[in-house]
Amino acid sequence: MTGLFRLARRRLEPDVADYLFGGAESEATIARNRLALDSREFLPRVLRDVSRLFTKRSFFGRDMALPVHLAPIGSLSLFDKDAALASAIAAAEANVPMFVSIMAQPSLENLVRQSPATTLVLQLYMRGDRNWLDDTVLRAEKAGCAALCMTVDSAVYGRRERDLINGFSSAAAVDRVNFTDRHDVQITREQAALSWDTIAWLRRRTDLPLILKGVMTVEDALLCVEHGIDAIYVSNHGGRQLDHTAAALDQLEGIAAAVRGACRLFVDGGFLRGTDVLKALALGADFVGFGKLQGVALAAGGADGVSRMLTIMGNEIRTSLALLGCPDIDDLGPSYLRRAAPVSVPHLSHHP
Repeated sequence: MTGLFRLARRRLEPDVADYLFGGAESEATIARNRLALDSREFLPRVLRDVSRLFTKRSFFGRDMALPVHLAPIGSLSLFDKDAALASAIAAAEANVPMFVSIMAQPSLENLVRQSPATTLVLQLYMRGDRNWLDDTVLRAEKAGCAALCMTVDSAVYGRRERDLINGFSSAAAVDRVNFTDRHDVQITREQAALSWDTIAWLRRRTDLPLILKGVMTVEDALLCVEHGIDAIYVSNHGGRQLDHTAAALDQLEGIAAAVRGACRLFVDGGFLRGTDVLKALALGADFVGFGKLQGVALAAGGADGVSRMLTIMGNEIRTSLALLGCPDIDDLGPSYLRRAAPVSVPHLSHHP
C-alpha cells in the first residue's frame, strides 16, 4: 500500500490531504485506532492444510469475495472527479460491498444506473423530518440497496483543527470541483435530535436490513439488539468526531462478547492491511470497512487505484490466512491473537 499513499500525497492539495488524513482536535483517537491494531500479535498454527483458502462471506444474502467493504465518505469528489462512481466500479469488480453516503455524488439513482453490479448500502444522516426519511428509504428500496445504514455518532460536527487552521471547508472544496452538495458540514437540527424513537420508527418502516454506524459501547450495542437492528457498525468515525475516544478494535471485542451473534458486526477505524482485517475478524467482526484508505486509493488513481487497493488487500488476506494456519475466515477466533506491546509509535497520518 506504500505506493498508493505516496502517490496520493503528491496528487492532493495540502489542505485536502489534511482533510483526508486528519481528525478531531489532538487526533488522539486516530492514534488509538492504530495503537489497538498494533497491540495484538498473531499466534499462528502449523501443519494445517492451507492448500485451499476460503475468504467469501455472505452480505445479507449476497456472496462477497472478501469480508471487507468500502466505508461511506460524503466528499469522495475531493479525491477524484468520478467520486463515488469510481469506488462503485472498483467494488463491483472486486465483488465487495460499498456503503454510499447520502451526500456523495453522483446520486444513488445515477450510481445504480452507471454501476448496476455494485452491492450498495445507503448511508444516512438525518437531513429532514420523517417525511424526508420516508422518501429517502423509498429511494433505497427502489434502487435495490442491500441494506440501510444510519450514522448515529454525529449529533454535531467534530472540531478538526487541521481544517480550522487551513480555513478549509470540504463543502466549499466540493464546489470547486463542480459539485454543490454542502450537507457534509451542515449537521442539521434533525441530526442532533436523532434518538431511539427515530430508530424504532425506521425499523417499522422498512424490511431492508438496518445498520447503525457509530456504536461504541456494550450498552448501546444491547439496545441495538432490543430494537431489532440487523448489524452494529462499531466505529469512532475514524477519529474525526470526538477526540480521545476508545479504539474501535478494542470496543469490538467487548461488543462481540455481549451480543453473542444476535446481530452482525461491522467495524472501521485505521485498517490498512490484510493482517489488520484478520485481527478484527478474529475478535468478532463480520466485515471490515476502509474509509481513509479508500480515499487514499481514489486520490492515487481513481477507480484503478481503489481496484488496486482491493487486489492488494485480497492478496494480503489470503497470504496471512495461510501463514496463520487457518484456511477459512470463519474459523478465525481470539485464540489466534494475544495482546502485545506495539513495535512502533502509531503514525497520525496512518502511514510512514
